[in-house]
Amino acid sequence: MPSQRSALAFFTASAAALLAGCGIAQARTAQNDRTVADSAQNPIVVELFQSQGCSSCPPANAYVNAIADRPGILALSFAVTYWDRLGWKDIFGSPRFTERQQDYAAAGQGQVATPEVIVNGSHAVVGSDKRAFDMTIAKAGPPRGGPAIMLDGTSLRLGSAMAGKPSTVWLVRYDPRSRNVPIRAGENGGHTLPHRDIVRELVKLGEWTGPSTSYALPQANERGLSSAILVQRGVGGPIIAARKL
Repeated sequence: MPSQRSALAFFTASAAALLAGCGIAQARTAQNDRTVADSAQNPIVVELFQSQGCSSCPPANAYVNAIADRPGILALSFAVTYWDRLGWKDIFGSPRFTERQQDYAAAGQGQVATPEVIVNGSHAVVGSDKRAFDMTIAKAGPPRGGPAIMLDGTSLRLGSAMAGKPSTVWLVRYDPRSRNVPIRAGENGGHTLPHRDIVRELVKLGEWTGPSTSYALPQANERGLSSAILVQRGVGGPIIAARKL
C-alpha cells in the first residue's frame, strides 16, 4: 500500500505534467495564431486573368482554386471581358480587370491573353502550365521593399519607408467562397466551372510616396467579401507589400 508521501509525490507529478501539457497546448495555439497572422501579412500575390468564355482557362482556375487556402498566399481571380464576344459573357467580368492586365502588358509583364498568372506583379506565366505555375510560386517569396500595412479601425495606415517612386495603393475585395457557374454558351458551353477568390472590386485608395500615410476604407458593395491591400510600384509594376484584412 503506497504511503501518503508517495501518493503526494504522484499527484504532484501528475499536476505538473498536466500543467506542462496545458503549457504546450497554449504554446501551440499561440504559434498557430502567429502563423495565421503571419500568413495574412505580406503574402505572395497570385493574380489569375481568366474568362468563362476561354476554353483553356478551366485548368488554370483549378490550380488557383487549389492554393486559395494555402497559408502565405493571396490568390485573386480577375475575370476579363475581351472573350465575351465568343458567345458567353463572363458574369464576373469587368473592363477594369481587363485594364489591369493591359497595364501589366504595357509594363512588360506577359501579354493580354488568357489564362495568365502574374505573381507579385513581376513574374508572368501561362496559367495552364502547371509546372511553370508551381515553380514560379515556389520561388517567389513574399513581396519586398514596401511599407508595413496596418488596420486602424475603419482606416488603413501605411508605415514610413524608402519609397523610390510613387506606389499605387489598391483595395481588393474578393469572394472567398466556391462558386460553381453553369456555362450555357460559348467555348465552355455545357460545363460548370468552379471559381474561388473571384475579385469583385478593385479600388484605388491613393498613392504612397514614403511617409506614413492613412487612407479611409470605403464600404463594400456586396456582403460576404474578403479584403486585401496591395502596394504596387507605379502602374503595372512589382507589388512591394500586401496584406489580407
